[in-house]
Amino acid sequence: MSRGSVKEVRLITTLLRGTQCKMERLRQLSTTPSTSYILQKLEDVVHEMGLKIKQHEENIKFLKTQKNGLDNSILDMQVALGKYQTESESGPENEELSHVLSEQETIEQILRYEKSAAGIWCQLKTRHGTQASHLPLTKDVLGIVAMLGKVDDDNLSRLLSDYLGLETMLAIVCKTYDGIKALETYNKEGYINKTSGLHGLGSSIGRSLDGRFLVICLENLRPYGGEFIADEPQRRLNILKPRLPNGESPPGFLGFAVNMVNIDSVNLYCATSSGYGLRETLFYNLFSRLHVYRTRADMLQALPCIRDGAISLDGGIIKHNNVFALGNREVDLKFPKSFAKSNLPQDYFEIERQIKEMKWKKERTVEDMQREQALLDHARFNFGIKKQEYLKFLAQNSSYTRQLQAGGERLTLIS
Repeated sequence: MSRGSVKEVRLITTLLRGTQCKMERLRQLSTTPSTSYILQKLEDVVHEMGLKIKQHEENIKFLKTQKNGLDNSILDMQVALGKYQTESESGPENEELSHVLSEQETIEQILRYEKSAAGIWCQLKTRHGTQASHLPLTKDVLGIVAMLGKVDDDNLSRLLSDYLGLETMLAIVCKTYDGIKALETYNKEGYINKTSGLHGLGSSIGRSLDGRFLVICLENLRPYGGEFIADEPQRRLNILKPRLPNGESPPGFLGFAVNMVNIDSVNLYCATSSGYGLRETLFYNLFSRLHVYRTRADMLQALPCIRDGAISLDGGIIKHNNVFALGNREVDLKFPKSFAKSNLPQDYFEIERQIKEMKWKKERTVEDMQREQALLDHARFNFGIKKQEYLKFLAQNSSYTRQLQAGGERLTLIS
């Protein structure tokens, strides 16, 4: 054999051995347990994500059905209320007119404090009506303390207002803490941003907001934890009557202030996201177990059983911890006077309550739908990423198989 032929044989042998080594490595790579394990894990993850997407879609479908059912029930009940209202139109109209005039009088009293937060908010409501409640700034605002309750007796109304004080009567009531954050914003240095919130709104109507103002957050108030008076449409609190040391009821005791405030049916139930009404949250925190007596003499005689303050119809006031308020009344602002709908049947108020409760359930359902939609969008996004990862790994694994096949063909040609 010539020297050139020997070199050629050695070269082919070397190539053959190299190809065989490469093929062996490719076989090992393609058949290693880690590769099949990773592939199976990716398949499991993609499958599990697909099941989650299906579950979120089914949840949204169920919630939509629930919301539609609530819409239909609310509509049916509103039709029933409309029939009651039509039947009651023959009743006295002076009562309703007096009710409107009383509310208007309270609004005018608030507007006199034109540079207060309450005055600016009332100005917004007066100018824009129901549209104001949809603005980002005020959509979480329930109202002003002075407008959220009504009192039968004008004198009692002024006494309760005097007990609370002007600052509290003008306090703005928000449902959540997010509503409070929308009313006043701050710059990086911590100073008030006068171009946004109520400050910006005041400037836009030529009424700069001066001084501090109170805002009450309903969701952070600790609600009354006791029972309600049974079969009472106003959901008055079932608070134990006071007793003197001798076990007798104090003479001249008329009741608890928290139960003497009448609340519109729209706020009587589910004023908060947790389902509490204004009586057991706002007014219970404002008045607690404040006693109401006929005279100062009766009030002073009942001192041993007064713990959360008391007032008397002739102007006496005892604050917490036996702090007496003396002198003349200073607060002109008062609650509107309430007028009972005596010509409406008891079922009317029960239907109003059910409508309020269903609207509250509808709001919670819509919130659940929004959460489920966000989870669905997130699941679809993650599914897309994992799917691409799975397909990429699968494509890479397929390239190894093609290399094995190509190497086998080269071996066949060389042999």
